[in-house]
Amino acid sequence: MAFEVVEFREPTPQEGRPYEETQQTIIGTFEVEAEAIDCGRSAWTEARTSGTNDVMWWIVRVPGETLCRWIADRGSEEEQILDLTTNSLIPLRR
Repeated sequence: MAFEVVEFREPTPQEGRPYEETQQTIIGTFEVEAEAIDCGRSAWTEARTSGTNDVMWWIVRVPGETLCRWIADRGSEEEQILDLTTNSLIPLRR
């Protein structure tokens, strides 16, 4: 089974310019879920210190799945996982 790390980015709105759609980019594919999460963590950490105002978040999922196994967003210090029994995000305790 493969796991992909996907970055979502909503560029900072600029006055007088139309809204830009959310950009979705696969930034890595891995055979091991833990390696995919490490890649996502690295991208998340780098973006948090980059000075960008873009809204950004990262997920780890199996290609083609609509549910993620790990999620983090640039504006938060918290990583989360999805509880499939309740469809709710749960803070990840490391």
